[in-house]
Amino acid sequence: MTRFLVVLTDVRPLDGVLRNERTMPERRRQVVSASSRAAADRIAAAFMALGMVRAGRQRVKVIAVGRRYGSC
Repeated sequence: MTRFLVVLTDVRPLDGVLRNERTMPERRRQVVSASSRAAADRIAAAFMALGMVRAGRQRVKVIAVGRRYGSC
């Protein structure tokens, strides 16, 4: 079954270096897990209402973790 993570991160300033989340991930502020995409979207919507996100200083990411078995 696929689980989802909703991650609230700080936006890193652009300093001329390419952004690569695998080698230098953004600093995480909050991580919440959800068992369905709908639940993850509701949590993400709540995070997007925060002032820091609306001001562009933080970012919300929804990440699928794991694999759903039994579907094609």
